[in-house]
Amino acid sequence: MTSQSLTSSAAPARRFNLWHLSLLLVLIGTVISAYLTYTELTQTEVVCTDTGAFDCDTVQSSAYSKLAGIPIVYLGLATYLLIGALLLLQKRVVFFQEFGGMLIFGLVLFAWLYSMYLVYLQLFVLKAICQWCFTHEINMTILFVVTCFRLKNELTIEADSD
Repeated sequence: MTSQSLTSSAAPARRFNLWHLSLLLVLIGTVISAYLTYTELTQTEVVCTDTGAFDCDTVQSSAYSKLAGIPIVYLGLATYLLIGALLLLQKRVVFFQEFGGMLIFGLVLFAWLYSMYLVYLQLFVLKAICQWCFTHEINMTILFVVTCFRLKNELTIEADSD
């Protein structure tokens, strides 16, 4: 076995693992967003440690909890579901096999930037942190990093095949 065949067989395994990690992070984000969506729909309190800087009610009842009148928890759930669908389509549909990595990167980049804006609001404007929201934002940050590595690997493989 040559070093060329070892190199080319290692790349798909790495991408395979990152794809599964992405799917796991999407599942975690979906569960968090689904819980927050449930509490929004049923108007129930979020289970939260309301001590010190932690105050989910302040965050979730603030003017920043809605975007154009739509609760951002709904948008978060929709975003995770869309990312998950794109990840699954990327394995099965030719168009998404070719362009899915870039589409997912664009969506995750936008979601991550918005999440960082929400972190800023919690820390410096509201001076209150929602544990669930912050966990989502950490999850989105990890998903963003993994997505960057996935895209880099996909672009490297494409460049090597040209």
